[in-house]
Amino acid sequence: MVQTTGGEVLARMLQAEGVEKVFGIIDGTYFGFYSALHRLGIEIVTPRHETCAAHMAGTYARLTGRLGVCMASNGPGVANLLPGLVVEQGEGNRVLAITSARRPGIMYPDRGGSYQCFDQAGVIGRIAKWSAAVSSFERVPELMRKALRRSWSGRPGVVHLDVPETIMNGKVKAEVPIWPPAQYRPLAPMAPAPEQVQAATDWLVAAQAPMIHAGSGVIHATAYEALARVAEMLHAPVTTSWAARGVLPESSALAIPMPHVKLNHQVRNDADVVLILGSRVGETDWWGKPPYWRAPGQQKTIQVDVDAEILGLNKPADLAVQADAKRFLELLADALEARRAQIALPARQARVQGYAKTIRDDRAGWDKALADMRVPMHPAHIAHACAKVFPRDSVLVADGGNATIWAMFHHAAQAPNAIVSTFKFGMLGAGMSQAIGAAVARPGVPVLCITGDGAFGFHPQEVETAVRLGARVVYVVLADKQWGMVKMNQQFMLRPFKTMLFKQLGPEETIKADLGEIAFDQLAQSMGAHGERVADPAQLEAALTRARDCGRCAVVHVDVDPVQHMWAPGLIHFKKMHEEPGG
Repeated sequence: MVQTTGGEVLARMLQAEGVEKVFGIIDGTYFGFYSALHRLGIEIVTPRHETCAAHMAGTYARLTGRLGVCMASNGPGVANLLPGLVVEQGEGNRVLAITSARRPGIMYPDRGGSYQCFDQAGVIGRIAKWSAAVSSFERVPELMRKALRRSWSGRPGVVHLDVPETIMNGKVKAEVPIWPPAQYRPLAPMAPAPEQVQAATDWLVAAQAPMIHAGSGVIHATAYEALARVAEMLHAPVTTSWAARGVLPESSALAIPMPHVKLNHQVRNDADVVLILGSRVGETDWWGKPPYWRAPGQQKTIQVDVDAEILGLNKPADLAVQADAKRFLELLADALEARRAQIALPARQARVQGYAKTIRDDRAGWDKALADMRVPMHPAHIAHACAKVFPRDSVLVADGGNATIWAMFHHAAQAPNAIVSTFKFGMLGAGMSQAIGAAVARPGVPVLCITGDGAFGFHPQEVETAVRLGARVVYVVLADKQWGMVKMNQQFMLRPFKTMLFKQLGPEETIKADLGEIAFDQLAQSMGAHGERVADPAQLEAALTRARDCGRCAVVHVDVDPVQHMWAPGLIHFKKMHEEPGG
């Protein structure tokens, strides 16, 4: 028997799971936990706000395929953690949150008037996959195993374990065996039934116009090579959710990039057989409904997901396959290989060539903005210049409203799992810490974060975190001194005809939509980062290059034309997306 703490048991169990990083702010309420992490060689990555710890853990998990672990102290620490957990659950990132709580004698239930006390497990349980509170030292390993099992089952998301500070830090004489993961959760990817692979093969070979739709499940399964192999054998165009951009490089003739919204609608209406992989087919995918997708009775749907709850969730599945996307695609590719000669390629090739012309025409139209060399610059220049300066496999973090839209329309995803944002939640400011999580996940590779001045203002203090950690993050801030997306909506609500005629209203004609000046380059310099300011598009590439090569965190303040910035491409599609399709 040796003296140990509940926190040490947790740390040893994380070590057995291969956890190398834990994100959070240190606090005495879980000293027994973080001191054990430190002793075991698990790095504690400390942001300046608990929300940011959740975003870092989520991004780290998404980019590495590992478990993202964050921690927070009882009361205010957990309260600060909540927004980040809401987002990471929505985005589907594998995050385990470990929190401290007040001693059992005064909470669960709250005795009334307890300091720093609220129903932490109950609140997080309403937003997470699973949440539980530990009631005794003896139950720590049991409940931690349950938390880890839930973390790795079904669709990735947030799992939470709440541990009272007396259990976390109190010393107990006990011998606690640490089980290897294989003894409490399955490690092999879930395989589909052979007859389901056969049925999918039959349908896809016989199809006149097959297509593939890929969601984040393809990323979590690292199914990129298998996806490309199947798509090429079928000569099937591949659409994606916003979050899955790049699972097939957008330079591929079969890739239908998400910014080509009308073309996505056309492809989904042309298809007679659809293979959906790891996607809920949610609102940003138009719910899988007409008129944006072909009517279910005219389109056979094969849906593959590791989580049975997703199958047939929003679009009827004619073949519902609960399986790991990579394992399914590997077996499907082998089955298709044996039937290559039966696949009628000419018609499929002609169809895809027609899509390529639409992509070229769209791009030519969007790129006309690059001829605008006025000062302050047109926002179309930013992502275009970044693509020239940053390596092909650099992670792009997109943060903010219109800033994200401009980034998405002028950035081509050429590498898998290299775009991070909050596409399902649209959370302003998350990118500040997502970028640091990306840098921790992929050390040595510069990380680019394109953000707006409004979004940057949510968590600017994390620049110091990036400096302290030596994270090579370059924040490019599109500064227009307004809540641009909100302002555009206001203008159409208040004075639509004047807005259409003059493209803008005066400051006195909108409601609290304007912001004051912040010199983001100087703010960055005050925290030890490299800072530059640029307004001339002719000077942008050089400024970005200096930021990339400075060897530390950098902030490039880019003054953009506020009117042009409001009129971001595709806004009509964003508005239409919020209307329930009729089919």
